[in-house]
Amino acid sequence: MATIVLLVVLVAVALWVIGAYNGLIALKNQVVNAWKQIDVQLKRRHDLIPNLVNTVKGAMEFERGTLEAVIAARNKAVSATGVRQTAQAEGELTQALGRLFALTEAYPDLKANQNVLQLQEELTSTENKVGFARQLYNDVATQYNIRQATFPTMLVAGLAKASPAELWEIEDAAERAVPNVDLSFHKPAT
Repeated sequence: MATIVLLVVLVAVALWVIGAYNGLIALKNQVVNAWKQIDVQLKRRHDLIPNLVNTVKGAMEFERGTLEAVIAARNKAVSATGVRQTAQAEGELTQALGRLFALTEAYPDLKANQNVLQLQEELTSTENKVGFARQLYNDVATQYNIRQATFPTMLVAGLAKASPAELWEIEDAAERAVPNVDLSFHKPAT
């Protein structure tokens, strides 16, 4: 009788270990997949930027520094590896694109140019997709990190070669800044 109870306990423990191990492996693969989804959207973003720069280059010739800053930031983002380095490089690229978009507002020909408008819309759409992909990645990475750090699954984490996944965090203070919106009406000077 004791042998049967011991055998049942051992089978139950073995099944639990297998389930915990498989759960960690599944979450690890979901983290990798979520990162790949970010990568797909970032590649699309990186591919759109040269088209935008080439479209506005002729009209903004004396804004060469801004255009070069966008290309330099794009090149840095393309070569970034890992979550932290990618997040930092993408933040710098977002700022450079913001400066470029702000400058295009000063050029009536560019504001009316359908190619520029279409590229800006595609970049905006891609930015939204990147945001959703980052959110999914952080959600899955957080689940994975919690699962491997909680008892009793943490006992199996070593077998599954589980290590904490880095979260995509905003490190640049400018990205964290809340935009200042002034909705007050100013009377024109008479």
